[in-house]
Amino acid sequence: MPTGHTMMAMTLDGFVARKDHTLDWLMKFDTGSEDYGFEEFQNSIDVIVMGTGSLKTVLGFGEWPYRKPVVVLSKTLTEDDIPEHAKGKVEISRLSPDDLMSQLDERGVGRVYVDGGAIIRSFLRAGHIADMRISIAPILIGEGIRMFGELDKDVDLKLEEVQQFGSGFVSMRYVVT
Repeated sequence: MPTGHTMMAMTLDGFVARKDHTLDWLMKFDTGSEDYGFEEFQNSIDVIVMGTGSLKTVLGFGEWPYRKPVVVLSKTLTEDDIPEHAKGKVEISRLSPDDLMSQLDERGVGRVYVDGGAIIRSFLRAGHIADMRISIAPILIGEGIRMFGELDKDVDLKLEEVQQFGSGFVSMRYVVT
């Protein structure tokens, strides 16, 4: 069975985006040439799974940022909603996390990048997240879309690594135990 992995940035008050899915707070930081391990992480995964909100955010970047196939879990999107420049790079799925991971297993996928607050929570509930790399940005925005919200049960974590960056970001990698 494939394993799920996350790599997300969030504000110190726990938000991954504003309520309208914008990331303007994140763009305030001059990261210079530092990629916070994103390139290494991208090279370690086979497929990216995200939700509609994350897809809309990514499409707003202009340039498609991923080299790996993307599966968007959505009950509302259709293939017609995918812009021309993303066709062949994005697949729409209505499967549950369990069923999607089984399907990805049949395709020979080993590592899945799970992206987006609601999608991460659904994969956590289903037990499909092996580890999480979370970067905390030194900013408070007061409200927005939470990375973590209600869960059915506690999720025990073991801290494996902490890294501090010149921009003020702190990155932590937790293993789900």
